[in-house]
Amino acid sequence: MFYFERLDLNHFRASEHVGGAWNTSEQHIAPALGLLGHAIELDHGARREDRLRIARLSYDILGTLPIGVVEIDVSVLRPGRTIELVEARLSHAGRLTVIARGWLLKAADTNDIAGSAMPRIPSPQALETWRPVEFWPGGFIRSVEVRRSLLGAGRAISWVRSDVKLIDGEPTSATAAALGLVDVANGLAPRVGIDDASFPNVDLTVHLFAEPKGSWLGFDTMVSFGQDGIGLTHSALHDEAGPIGTVSQILTIRR
Repeated sequence: MFYFERLDLNHFRASEHVGGAWNTSEQHIAPALGLLGHAIELDHGARREDRLRIARLSYDILGTLPIGVVEIDVSVLRPGRTIELVEARLSHAGRLTVIARGWLLKAADTNDIAGSAMPRIPSPQALETWRPVEFWPGGFIRSVEVRRSLLGAGRAISWVRSDVKLIDGEPTSATAAALGLVDVANGLAPRVGIDDASFPNVDLTVHLFAEPKGSWLGFDTMVSFGQDGIGLTHSALHDEAGPIGTVSQILTIRR
């Protein structure tokens, strides 16, 4: 099983497993965000031997994305030996849908001072299985396995993984795989049911101070709704070794 099939250097065909949660005939944006991260990593690897790694990716989601063929192009906005800014654009039928900007930083040995004040979350094995398909529709939601502890409206600790490959027959990094899951954060601790309001995100920004390891991606999630139709989903990200970064999504709340 796979989310995308590569057609050529820049074109990919989406599979049924990308079906969306708000509209099952459209793509859930999560796999496409992983695809953009993978494209940035491939472009960087093709251009230079010394490795910089993705430290931040910000995505602006310009509209909905049909299930079909998408095109990606990548350009370097700020080249550098230790710091680089790259932009990747995803379009469908000539219509630009997602713009991603990534800061890539040169790795260095800071093991002796490594640490984080973010509290650790319980392991996946310590949480109960949650079936998001009972709350959310769509092929993507059916493709993920979730363990969750719901702590209240808009508050949850969760672990998510998928055995669906990002691209058919093509190896991808653990970072790209994680980027293909992070958008699920907005559905892990909803404040209201989807019959009461919709609350899609128009952006996503992920910061990674450590590279993810393993198949599970952990979320320590808080959801806030303002009084004028704008919300925020913010999660600390974890792998099984501990915290690795954060992801934030701004929401448009619609009755």
